[in-house]
Amino acid sequence: MSSPALIDRAHLDAQTFGDADLAREVLALFAHQCAVLLPRIREDGPASAPRADLVHTLRGSALGVGAAALAALCAEVEAGLRAGDPAPPGLADVARVVADTLAAIDRLGPGAG
Repeated sequence: MSSPALIDRAHLDAQTFGDADLAREVLALFAHQCAVLLPRIREDGPASAPRADLVHTLRGSALGVGAAALAALCAEVEAGLRAGDPAPPGLADVARVVADTLAAIDRLGPGAG
């Protein structure tokens, strides 16, 4: 079985109706959201429930742009946080997968979508 795609271009195209400008805008919003959420997700202090909500938000955004690998990881981390684990398996990997996903977006180039 293969791993989920970092970015599913067919999904992104469907979400943006094949409009490259819209795809670029959506991907830029996604990148910004990653930059805002990731530091808050990785903080040691916050209780598990608020961090689970942040991971859930990131998961939804990832699903929206076709970032299946990130969405799958977020689902696992969210479940662990909701179960009360302040450092669930996969939490340490979120930053790496976000970075890999953003690099994949960069490789899509100016015609993303």
